[in-house]
Amino acid sequence: MVFWSVFSYSFVVALTGAMSPGPVLSYVIFNAIKEKERGFLVGLFVILGHAILELLLILILVAGLGPILENQIFVIIIGLLGGGLLIYFGGSIIYDLRKKRIDFSFLNPDAAKLQDQAKQNKLFNMHPILGGVMISISNPYWILWWATWGLNAMRIFNISFANPIAFWGFFIGHEMGDLVWYVPVATLVGFSGKIMTKKVYIAILVACSIFMIGFGLYLASSVF
Repeated sequence: MVFWSVFSYSFVVALTGAMSPGPVLSYVIFNAIKEKERGFLVGLFVILGHAILELLLILILVAGLGPILENQIFVIIIGLLGGGLLIYFGGSIIYDLRKKRIDFSFLNPDAAKLQDQAKQNKLFNMHPILGGVMISISNPYWILWWATWGLNAMRIFNISFANPIAFWGFFIGHEMGDLVWYVPVATLVGFSGKIMTKKVYIAILVACSIFMIGFGLYLASSVF
């Protein structure tokens, strides 16, 4: 039960972050277009690189987590920042949907436009595993996410070497959240250049946003 509760929580939050259009999604789409029928491998490789980086980060956090979590002031600050970050991003997605500010261009990827983007960014021409590492670590949102929500979630679920069930539930759940989004996207882009309908994507975004706001409130209040 501990494994699956941690897994489920980590999975849904990771899925929400993965679905937000950003540099990783652009990278996956571009390389899937190049690989065509082998596009699914792009999704797998990018998430493998992403997962390697995050496993190293989690190990570093766990190794030095004990002394940090003993400081109650730090715990409160991280909890409020992490919860606030989830609430902000969840609310901003709904707000942007209402104001029609969400970019849906990736639903119909423009190969020529992506080619121009690739020429300006050497990351797009790396092997997908290395690209997954580099494009993740160069993303300020990824760093901010782990410094707030990630660290706070590790505190709540007692992620440590002494608690391997929670440790692996947290890690596997997080990576599966990325995997179940990027691999289907890469596969569908590779075969047809189409991902899903706009209505379905909006519905999923709204559901994930509500989840983010709800758990953001929970995270922020849990420190008290």
